[in-house]
Amino acid sequence: MQNLLKEGMRITVAGVLLNTFLAIVKITTGIIGNSYALVADGVESVADIFSSLVTYTGLRIAATPPDSCHPYGHGKAESLAGLVVAMALLAAAGLIAVQSIAEIRRDQIPPEWYTLPVLVLVIITKLVISRVVERTGTNLNSVAVRGDAWHHMSDALTSGAAFIGICIALIGGHGWESADDWAALLACSIIVFNGVRLAREALHEVMDGSVGPTIVEQVRQCASQVAGVRCIEKVRVRKSGVSYLTDVHVHVDGDLTVTEGHDIGGAVKTRLMRSELRIKDVVIHVEPAEDDQ
Repeated sequence: MQNLLKEGMRITVAGVLLNTFLAIVKITTGIIGNSYALVADGVESVADIFSSLVTYTGLRIAATPPDSCHPYGHGKAESLAGLVVAMALLAAAGLIAVQSIAEIRRDQIPPEWYTLPVLVLVIITKLVISRVVERTGTNLNSVAVRGDAWHHMSDALTSGAAFIGICIALIGGHGWESADDWAALLACSIIVFNGVRLAREALHEVMDGSVGPTIVEQVRQCASQVAGVRCIEKVRVRKSGVSYLTDVHVHVDGDLTVTEGHDIGGAVKTRLMRSELRIKDVVIHVEPAEDDQ
C-alpha cells in the first residue's frame, strides 16, 4: 500500500514539473503568436499545478499512520483533496469560458501558424501523462489522483479545441479570428461535466457512502472461507483514502465457548487484513448462529 502511495506521489510531482514547463511554453507562444486560446490554455496549466500540489499533499497526509487524535487514520485527506481538485477543475473551466467570451466580443488579430506545432506537442504530451496518471489513480482507487488525471485530460481538450479553432481562423481568414475562442468554449462543457462527476464521487467518500455491492460481496466471500464461520450476516465497508474500513457480523456455532468464538472472529479479521482487498482495519462482531443458518 505504501509503495502505491509513493508511486502516486511520484507521478504527481512529475505532473507539477511538466505543467510548469508547458505553462511557460503556451503562455509565451500565445502572446507572441496572437492566440488568446493558447494563453488561456497556459493559464489552465497553471491551475493544474495547483491541483497536482493538492493531490500530492492529500496523498502524503493520507499515508500518515493513525495517532491518538485520528485513531482511524488520515485517509479522508485523500478524498478531501479529490474534492478540492474537482472544484479547481470547475473553476478552471469557468475562467476559460469567461475569458473566451470576453475575447469573442472584441476585435482580434489572427493567430500565427507556428502556434499549431506547439499545440500538437502539448496535446500528445498531455494525453500520455493523463493516461499514466489515470492508470495510477485506478490502481490506487484514488479520486484525487484520477481528478489530477482529468486536469491533464482537460488541458489536452482545450489544446485540441485551440488547435481546431486556430486552423479555422487561419483558413477562414478575416471574420474567423475568434474561432479558437469558440472552440475553447466547447471544450469547457466537457471539463465541467467531468468536474461535477469527480466532485460527486469525492463528496460521496467524505460522507462515508457505500462502496458498492462488488467490494461488499468480495469481503463477504473472503470472510466466509474461514473455518468455523456459519454465515456472514452483515458487512459494512467504507473507503478511507486508498483503503477500506469494514464492519463484519460473523455467525458461529452457539455452543462454542467465548474463547473459541473470539478465535474464529480473529481468524476472519486476519484473513481480511491479509487479503488483496486493501482493508486497513476490521471490526468483528461475533454472534450465535440460528439453527436454519
